[in-house]
Amino acid sequence: MIPKRPARPDDRLLPSPRTDEAPFPAAPSHDFTVRRRTLIALLLAAIVLPCVYVATMAWSDLRTREADATDVTLRTVRVAEEHALKVFDMNDALDARIVDGVEDLDDDGIRANEAQIHEKLDAIGGGYPQVAAVSIFGRNGALLASSRYSPPPPVSIATRDDFVGIRSGRMLDHVSRLMMSQVSGETVFNTGVARHDAAGQFAGLVSVALRPRYFNKFYNELLGDGSPMALGLVRSDGSILAFEPPPRAVSSASAAHPAASGTPASGARAPDAITPGTPFAAALELGKDSGVVRMHSRLLGGNAIVAFRRVGAYPVYVTCAYRASAIWAGWYRHLSVLLISMFTPSIALWCVIWLSLRRLAAEEEAWERWQAEASMRRSIESAYRQSRKMEALGNLVGSVAHDFNNLLMIVSANVQIARRRGAPGLERELSAVERALKSGQSLTRQLLGVARKQPLRNETIQVGRWLPACRELLRASLGAKVSLVVDLDTDVWPVQVDVAEFELALINLAVNARDAMPNGGRFTVHAHNMAFRPGEGFPLDGDFVHVSLEDTGVGMSPDVLARAFEPLYTTKPKGMGTGLGLPQVFAFCERSGGLAAIDSAIGAGTSVHLYLPRAATAPAPRRESAPREDSANPPQGLHVLLVEDNDEVAAGTEALLQMMGHHVTCASDAASALALVDAARSASADRLDDHDAPHFDLVLSDIHMPGKMNGIDLAEALQQRDPALPVILVTGYAEELERARHVDVRVLSKPFDIALLEKMLETIQRERQARARRERDATL
Repeated sequence: MIPKRPARPDDRLLPSPRTDEAPFPAAPSHDFTVRRRTLIALLLAAIVLPCVYVATMAWSDLRTREADATDVTLRTVRVAEEHALKVFDMNDALDARIVDGVEDLDDDGIRANEAQIHEKLDAIGGGYPQVAAVSIFGRNGALLASSRYSPPPPVSIATRDDFVGIRSGRMLDHVSRLMMSQVSGETVFNTGVARHDAAGQFAGLVSVALRPRYFNKFYNELLGDGSPMALGLVRSDGSILAFEPPPRAVSSASAAHPAASGTPASGARAPDAITPGTPFAAALELGKDSGVVRMHSRLLGGNAIVAFRRVGAYPVYVTCAYRASAIWAGWYRHLSVLLISMFTPSIALWCVIWLSLRRLAAEEEAWERWQAEASMRRSIESAYRQSRKMEALGNLVGSVAHDFNNLLMIVSANVQIARRRGAPGLERELSAVERALKSGQSLTRQLLGVARKQPLRNETIQVGRWLPACRELLRASLGAKVSLVVDLDTDVWPVQVDVAEFELALINLAVNARDAMPNGGRFTVHAHNMAFRPGEGFPLDGDFVHVSLEDTGVGMSPDVLARAFEPLYTTKPKGMGTGLGLPQVFAFCERSGGLAAIDSAIGAGTSVHLYLPRAATAPAPRRESAPREDSANPPQGLHVLLVEDNDEVAAGTEALLQMMGHHVTCASDAASALALVDAARSASADRLDDHDAPHFDLVLSDIHMPGKMNGIDLAEALQQRDPALPVILVTGYAEELERARHVDVRVLSKPFDIALLEKMLETIQRERQARARRERDATL
């Protein structure tokens, strides 16, 4: 990733046609995280709060409904208890009248007066709807008199539970279980009172048979249609005497007490007793007079709230059961209304917040794209401004570098002259001058490289093989305290760069890393392939080799990082840095068609990223240089036309050329040089047979010269006059060097090596001799 410098208020865009600096709008501050968290919090609140409210209201409503059901059940059971108490009290009164009426009669006396007793019994019990029959039974259980029949049928209840129980003095049996009347066949339950003789012995039983349907009818009228409640009359042992609505049929195997008349043919019937083990059965066993229990009712087929009250002192309880299903049904209806009324606006609010979240996500994505585009634009514009600074610096440096190169050429030429002439006793001094010359040439090369005026000698190299070969160079630059790690992909693409500039960039970065790690550390070199496509936010697109150089040093602060590529800017102590190292790296990458970037933070080290474009072709294999052909005759000196506007440079170069055995004619500008060449050609044309006629074998010219024509214009003009005339151009400017390479001439970058010039002259001499031989052979 290319590091993006944070936007600051003083950031500027590219200059417009009318202004040099146009203000770049600062990026608006957007805290999407806070906004997103706020919306999510609102969404959660919009979900949780209604749910909590609904849950609270639902729980409260359920408790209220249960409390209301309990209250209604208690009130209803009290009404039913009062009704049952009146019925049983009336039965006691009837029993007492009948007992008093037959108090002096034994069984035989009752049989003798059966007709009169029948009429009295019918008159006593016949006017009450709840009374099925009033009967008098003898000491042995035989029916003596009845309000229904006269004479009574031969019936005995000697083995019936209530008769046995009352004879034995059990209170419970004063109210019998449900049974089938042996006379009328009607389902009844009996309330009985024992008769005693004068001695206080058991003399028989007076029984009033009550109809359960009478109670069922009353309960039905009390509850009304569709009531969620059920009323029942239960003996204290759990036997059911009456129940409304009729209890649900269950398996006969689960009936606690089978009915006297047998079971239905289907094998299932209504239960006739309370299920043992239920809370109500437990309350009956404890003899409680009243209470409310929650239980599963076998009679109702579900859970219920059951209120019960004892009927006076009788072994009978009135029960009122409120179906839990009715409570839940009402609660569900209310909950449905609550949910609809509460969550309809809540769902609308959820949708609004959800849409707001989506819109926020889209806005954040758009803002990030805008930021990326703005960052890319700032990066490009910063690079452009940097280029403009470099261009301005180049113009400034270029005007000085030419003269500085001339001075170096003067010193270099005179040192070479001194060495060739011999200077005993001055070897130490000449070596010091040569070392100073090399330092000056290196400084000039750095200045021109930063100013983009240093000529590049691009060649295609295989990075995967070239970088490992630089290990020793990097180790020497890093020092002994820093370890070097080289991590390269196996299939790194080739690049086309100036190898010397690439080496210089690596050295500059290694030296900076060494200075950032005074106590030692690690310097890592990575290289791998990367492809950037348009629209990905990278200033360039295409295939690149990414070379990253990372150190574990102290890192840079944001202010220093922002000026890292600025020429002549350095944070090193005086005498330790020139401020040209990183600018040279930046200029090298840019002139190679790539880009350089830096990532750094205090305490986190520094990473420099070099993006070098992939070379179109693979590096050509090196060819072994062909051996020189030995000539029978040594090369003869050349007649050189030296074109140089600086007299001292011209004098030094002329002296060197003469010491090499060449003849030199000097010209100060291109116009003078053309005039000399034209004059020589005219003289040669007038004396075709004169081999001593003046002519030039070579033109050695500086490119940067005064006048209307520079060295390149001169070379083009000479090629038009004489294409065979060799031309060597000398320059220190990259743009001039690039233009000169398109002309069929030899080029030397200033300051040039005298040995390289001498080698070029030897080559031209051999070519001249070979051409002369071919012409001579053609003539023969």
